[in-house]
Amino acid sequence: MSNPVVRPYPQIAEGDHVTAESARPAAPDDAGHRDAGNGFGSSRILVIDDERRILNFVARGLRAEGFVVDVADEGAEGLAAALSSPYDLIILDLLMPPIDGRVVLRRILERKPGQAVLVLSALEDTSTKVETLELGAEDYLAKPFSLDELLARVRARLRGVARSSAGRVSAGRFRLDMVRREVDAGSGPISLSERESMLLQEMMRSPDLVLSKERLLSAVWGYHFEPGSNVVDVYVRRLRSKLGMESIATVRGKGYRLVTV
Repeated sequence: MSNPVVRPYPQIAEGDHVTAESARPAAPDDAGHRDAGNGFGSSRILVIDDERRILNFVARGLRAEGFVVDVADEGAEGLAAALSSPYDLIILDLLMPPIDGRVVLRRILERKPGQAVLVLSALEDTSTKVETLELGAEDYLAKPFSLDELLARVRARLRGVARSSAGRVSAGRFRLDMVRREVDAGSGPISLSERESMLLQEMMRSPDLVLSKERLLSAVWGYHFEPGSNVVDVYVRRLRSKLGMESIATVRGKGYRLVTV
């Protein structure tokens, strides 16, 4: 069997113009994460549930529809995953000792206020549903449930995420218009390139958190991490030149942090 061809990751100079076609390497075949034509590409979903039977059932159903799925069978593990990686949607159980799902939900949304969360719980009382929705969950589905209904709700939530991503995003002093590709930090609109807009949006989704180059490279350019690539560094410098040197802090050995105040 012949060895696979490995495409080099790009090194770019400050003045280079990099298009999506030239910057993105060909996507590898992945039978486990196939695109089933659901219109959402490789949307990433995290499922947090301490019932292994339900966790595996939901994960298999989502993967069969082409979604990229991570799982956690304990609240603390799920919280750590939710705060350390970008997800288009989190599906969260409530009854999970020792950390209650409502605590997990509150902590996720404190750190990532724009995160979409769908609660999947055996609790059917109205007060619990109202409480979790007021905490910031976008939807609530009671157990037992049908897979078809869950998938329909997942698609609905992802359509909402896509509309939000295509529209206006806010974080602290920053107001980003993804359609116009303009950002306003209090001094009027500033024009951005497509990649600059995408990079800033990713940072604004997790305001004031340190984001690794690995995460930014994967989220904005679709690469798995390659230490030799300087794409993130170049685009961070471009954003700083437009927004001010103090707008993005470098955390040595860890990554970058958007300064929103």
